[in-house]
Amino acid sequence: MPCQSNKEDLEDAKLVSETFGVKLLEINLTDTYEKLEDEINYVLKEDLSQESKMTTLYGVAQTYNYLVMGTGNLCEIMVGYTTKWGDSASDINPIANFTVEEVIKIGKILGVPESIIEKNPSDGLSGKSDEEKMGVTYKEIAEYIENGKTESTKMKKIENMYMKSKHKREKIPTYIVNRKNYLKERNK
Repeated sequence: MPCQSNKEDLEDAKLVSETFGVKLLEINLTDTYEKLEDEINYVLKEDLSQESKMTTLYGVAQTYNYLVMGTGNLCEIMVGYTTKWGDSASDINPIANFTVEEVIKIGKILGVPESIIEKNPSDGLSGKSDEEKMGVTYKEIAEYIENGKTESTKMKKIENMYMKSKHKREKIPTYIVNRKNYLKERNK
């Protein structure tokens, strides 16, 4: 789903599609995103590309009766390096309990092309790597997850990110309305 994306990302998607024999469905969201940005960005001043992509994914999934697969790994989930209702939304996420290093090992076992495995993780929009944007490395996050510590200034940053993003890891409470009582109250 290109959305003001790097051309290399589309080439990588094609490579993965060819490697695993998965049908590639390209839906370019650039025009849609730019229109949305023109309409509401002057109020929000936020990047809405992740939410646009997730809305599209769920639309496609509903059409084909598919599930949406998540791509967030344990390190990203722990520090909240996700967009709520964007890339954090999914029906299933098979890599949610694995650090980046473990995901790379799994990728090698499965035969993911080396160029994809070695690619520096980034959102493809900002020109910065994920680690540059977070201010900590995946290795430092994994070290903290596994040992409860890492370099002290990085540890404080990780703990701060964890606390600030707690809401992203919690389920939304749902309230079940007792229909009989609701109707009784409504008709009073």
